[in-house]
Amino acid sequence: MMYGLPYRQVGEPAPGGIVCVADHASNQVPDDVELGIAPALLDAHIAWDIGVEGIAERMARRHAIPAHIATVSRLVCDFHRREDEAAVVPSSSDGHLIPGNIGANLERRLATYHRPYHEALARWLDDARPELIVALHSFTPKLETSAEQRPWEVALLYNSDDRAARHAIRLFGEEGLNVGDNEPYSGKQLNATMDRHAEAHGRPYLTIEIRQDLIGTEAEQARWAALVTDVANRTALAMRAG
Repeated sequence: MMYGLPYRQVGEPAPGGIVCVADHASNQVPDDVELGIAPALLDAHIAWDIGVEGIAERMARRHAIPAHIATVSRLVCDFHRREDEAAVVPSSSDGHLIPGNIGANLERRLATYHRPYHEALARWLDDARPELIVALHSFTPKLETSAEQRPWEVALLYNSDDRAARHAIRLFGEEGLNVGDNEPYSGKQLNATMDRHAEAHGRPYLTIEIRQDLIGTEAEQARWAALVTDVANRTALAMRAG
């Protein structure tokens, strides 16, 4: 893959509106990065959040929720980790060794991918002054390194600020979905992007995790784009109402 920016932005934010962020939307690896893994692994959940790019793209183009979308795999540089976390350039993921990341030039990866991604996101959000940020992720129904099944169809993650999440948990539940509350991960530990760009600025947000077997096709992604948009709009409305 010829490499440009580590992100792309779809749609123009309307000040005070809703925006979407997708840290793990891509499984692309730049030509000058050699991960040393089987090519098939780039289609697996360790390389990206399966289904998220299609949802974010559709939200931006069809539902007027502009999106900041990653264009490089989390195996190259994980934008949803702090710079000082070892997993920002992972040496393994769900039992798979990533040989090309062992001894990799960390500073170069951060300077090439992580910092430009977050600096652009910060500028974009400052200009947008959003009423609500939707951070989109997806999760595998079952890790290779665990026998535990993950029954939730959708989940909300948060750290200290659960104002928006509380509304969304209720709204997704009213749709008849099995909704996780800080599952299958806790936002108390895994919330780097929203900690930095939302909680640190007092911006309400929804970190939404969707189970990957529900969003594998374009039709499923279209359905979830509409559902997430509806829940986000109703959450914003509820928060305005106090």
